[in-house]
Formats: sequence, C-alpha cells, structure tokens
Amino acid sequence: MLNDDELMRYSRQLLLPQLDVQGQLSLKGSQVLIVGAGGLGCPVALYLGGAGVGRLVIADDDRVELPNLQRQVAFRQSDLDKAKAECLADQVRAMNPDIHVEALTCRLAGEALSEQVQAADVVVDCTDNFSTRFAINRGCVKAGVPLVSGAAIRGEGQVSVFDTRQTEGPCYQCLYPETGNEELSCSEAGVIGPLVGLIGACQAMETIKVITGIGKSLTGRLLLLDAWRMDWREMKLARDPACPICGE
Repeated sequence: MLNDDELMRYSRQLLLPQLDVQGQLSLKGSQVLIVGAGGLGCPVALYLGGAGVGRLVIADDDRVELPNLQRQVAFRQSDLDKAKAECLADQVRAMNPDIHVEALTCRLAGEALSEQVQAADVVVDCTDNFSTRFAINRGCVKAGVPLVSGAAIRGEGQVSVFDTRQTEGPCYQCLYPETGNEELSCSEAGVIGPLVGLIGACQAMETIKVITGIGKSLTGRLLLLDAWRMDWREMKLARDPACPICGE
C-alpha cells in the first residue's frame, strides 16, 4: 500500500487515469538496474527516483571529472574526483528518501553483471561503448529482462526498448553487429549537453511504461533525434533470425 506521504509525493502521477494507485504500486515494487551514471544515467536515475521506483541500482566505476559538469546534471564542483555512482545515488536519496538506492562503484562484467540483470525488472543502458552494451544485451536476453537503450553523441541521439519476451521483439545485436561499428566517445567527438537530458528523459519514460504496462513502448522501434534540427524520426526494427544472441 501507499502511505500518506507517498500519496502526497506522487499525487500528480496518481491523478493520471492510466497510472492510478495500481501503477504506482507497480513502480514501488520494481527494481531497475541503471548501468552508467553519466550524461544519460543522471536524468534516468533522478526521474525514476522521483517517480517512485522502489529500488534503483546504479553501476559505474568512473569518478567525476571537470568536463562532466557540462552535461551530467546531478554533479557539482564539489563532487570532483568522487565516485559517480555514489554521488548520483546520494542525489536521488536526497530527493526521495522513501526508496532504496544502491551504488555499485565497480565495472559490472561476467557473473556480477548477470546477477544484477537477473535481479532487475528492467535494465537501463546508459553506457558509452559497444562492448559494454553487447554484454548488457546478452545478459538481458538470457535472463528475459527488458532493456531500455539510449545513446547520444555530437548532436544526435537514439532510444529504443529491446524486449525479447515479445515474439517479434529484437535485441540490441539485431540492430548492431558485434564487429564493424565505429567506436567514438564524447571525449573524442563531443556532445551538446541538453541532448543527453532529452535522451535520458525518454529512457526514463520508457522504463516507467515497461514497468506499469501503460501505453506503447519503443519495442520494435528505434527513435532517432537530430537535435540541431529538432527532428525526430522513427525506424521499425525486426528480430534478425540469424542474430547470434536471440535468433533461431
């Protein structure tokens, strides 16, 4: 049940007929794994924490650096050289003390990654490299856990939901093969700050939809943003029968 403080805290959401008390209870009873506490992870964690997701696990082995402050909105000058995951967890706890937030300051890989994915209801990929994304995708497909994926670089971003529990639902590797992809980071190619906020907010929204079953998720669809023109495009995605991860 929701106590009096929770009824007041989430009152604006509870007014939504699609959500109501049952949807809020679904959020309260869920666990979300956020991998990456940078430009995407900051808005994802803050919005999901504010929305009342009962348990957030934030994983990142990086520390706050000065160039991060241009776009990673949960951090302050005083956070320099502190662990990102712990700083972000502290910000979420300060905003909503009614939920449980756990910070993992190690790089998730192998069995540790598998265990965290299996414990989650949804995994949100806020990382910035293909090797980690492929590992997260493999874990989600194996565990049957939906994956909310986002990426942003320069002035372009994308977001999708990969849920192979659905018959036609593709996985991340149906879209990107494991070899031949350009590996660029924001430190090499640059990124405009508000872009990661836009994509991160979309990831948070998709996560809420997946948990509550409200609306139509981006499963089977890839949303692409050209922020310089504020041009949103949508691509249909299908499962690749030859995909080495989820194919036949």
